[in-house]
Amino acid sequence: MNKLVAITYAVLILMQGFNFSFEDVSKLNALIEHAKYHQETYGDSFLEFLAEHYGDAKFQHENEHDGHEELPFKHHQTCSHNSVTFTVPTLNFTLEYQPFVEIPFNFFYKESTSLFEKPSVFQSPRLA
Repeated sequence: MNKLVAITYAVLILMQGFNFSFEDVSKLNALIEHAKYHQETYGDSFLEFLAEHYGDAKFQHENEHDGHEELPFKHHQTCSHNSVTFTVPTLNFTLEYQPFVEIPFNFFYKESTSLFEKPSVFQSPRLA
């Protein structure tokens, strides 16, 4: 079972690499009909037909007659790589040194005590 799954995934990845789609599979009938048309009209074999439509002679043959748009595997993929470059302008900072000025202390701290507190209750425990 594992081998079957691995083979299925491998075929799937291979098909995606060739860019086959279900639309191409549905157009196989148009490929066969167009190949029959070429055999009857021009006397081409199937290999000559493939060379004229998918090989080097495809650009010369496209203008001879219509019906090439319905053939499968005629995807025009465009691969475009866009690179976005961000440039940051150079910023020059000038740092000025300001000498430290000692600030006089403007506060007076006094420990807060209250006569309302009972000193014996709120004292820390004493060791015996």
